[in-house]
Amino acid sequence: MRLDATRLETLVAQLGATGAEDVICRALEELAARLSHTERCYREARSDDMRRSARSLIAISDQIGMQKLAQVAGDVTDCVDRGDRIALAATLARLLRIGERSLGEMWDIQDLRI
Repeated sequence: MRLDATRLETLVAQLGATGAEDVICRALEELAARLSHTERCYREARSDDMRRSARSLIAISDQIGMQKLAQVAGDVTDCVDRGDRIALAATLARLLRIGERSLGEMWDIQDLRI
């Protein structure tokens, strides 16, 4: 996973180290919840809710510099919009893998700083 270091530096410059850390921690918690919600919506065939949840993943991950996660969440919304169920299944699986790996790495980084 690669983070947009510029995005993180901007957060630190705007909010200070403690404020940026708080924003990042809250964002990570929300990302975990949204990933779970997105998967649940898929299993329950709630496409509109799944699309909204994936869109929120884009905004949150972009805020903290997780560009790859934002890109794949966008790919999920595109699959929903096209009604391509096969591509959606594959893309959602990719989103969940990247999300899990990204969250793990970000929490590891946070643990090193605390």
